[in-house]
Amino acid sequence: MFRLADQVIAPSSDGRDFMCSLGIPRDHVSLTGDCVDNDWWMAQSKQVDRAAVRASWGVSPNDAVIVFSAKLQQWKRPLDLLHAFAKANLPSAFLLFAGTGPLLPQLESEAASLGVASRVRFLGFVHQSQLPAVYASADLLVLPSEFEPFGLVVNEAMCCGCAAAASDRCGAARDLVAPVRPNFVFRCGDIDALAELMKKATADLAHVRDLGRTALAYVQTWSPERNIAAAVEAIRMATSRRQQNSVQALSDSAAPQSNASASQKSQE
Repeated sequence: MFRLADQVIAPSSDGRDFMCSLGIPRDHVSLTGDCVDNDWWMAQSKQVDRAAVRASWGVSPNDAVIVFSAKLQQWKRPLDLLHAFAKANLPSAFLLFAGTGPLLPQLESEAASLGVASRVRFLGFVHQSQLPAVYASADLLVLPSEFEPFGLVVNEAMCCGCAAAASDRCGAARDLVAPVRPNFVFRCGDIDALAELMKKATADLAHVRDLGRTALAYVQTWSPERNIAAAVEAIRMATSRRQQNSVQALSDSAAPQSNASASQKSQE
């Protein structure tokens, strides 16, 4: 099906590479960039009272806050994050889970058995309208998924000035996380690597908050405007290629008729 297209649109660099692995020429695949409404997220985050939100969590302004924002399902690997948080032993950091799902009871039980329950907050389901407050009041988003074609929560967090880390199985790791901080991309399932990442990030909160501002600046290059422009260019390329193919087909079909006509005249 993909090979029948005049131009293929891919929302991520990994998606583009996958299309090329199917034998589609690279110039026949357009990267549009999976995006969110950047302007909305940025505008909402500017209205957040960070100190008040943190106070509602029982967190001080000087504490580090790491957030997981996704359904609590197996392939999102929230347990990896919880175990890495416990392993990192971060007495001045808090871990927030924004979302609900089938793993919630296990996460609550594990947090208690690991001795970190007092520093873990389960926010339950958070409506999208409330997520800017979560991201703007946190310091680092972590997405440890084993399957994540992109991971738009990374876009959302970065639009709110929150630094982001992600596993190498997330499309956003390559396109959004690595350009800001390459070592915030970790191998999926590597608890030790994730623990070390969080330990280093929370050891210098001023730096990680600077990274949040860098992330905000970078995500503005990965915007709806860019997505639309790339899609329009893909359509232009597809129609141009179709026209070229049509002209070539007409030329090819005309050539045998000319030869046949010449042959007939010769015989006459």
